[in-house]
Amino acid sequence: MEDRLLRRLAELNTKDCLWMYILRIIRDGPAHAYTLRKEIERRFGFRPGTVTAYRVLYSLRAAGFVTTGSEGRRVVYSLTPKGRRALSEAVGFYREQAARLK
Repeated sequence: MEDRLLRRLAELNTKDCLWMYILRIIRDGPAHAYTLRKEIERRFGFRPGTVTAYRVLYSLRAAGFVTTGSEGRRVVYSLTPKGRRALSEAVGFYREQAARLK
């Protein structure tokens, strides 16, 4: 049971919160979707599905958290001030929750 609970916790805090990981990577500089998926795997240890990553990127753009530009034929995503604030608030949320769990 413990393994199942921990796997569910990990899933809820990775795939279901993919937007935070994407914003964190883009905070370091503009990136395109393919790079984002590889970076998520390298930095955070999981690889989101292609369609999932694109759906999250579209949602982030619609919400004003990221903007798009082009780099040759590729679309690149950049963080907006609103996206930076959202990421900061998410990190703060996790810090508060971790402190409450101690």
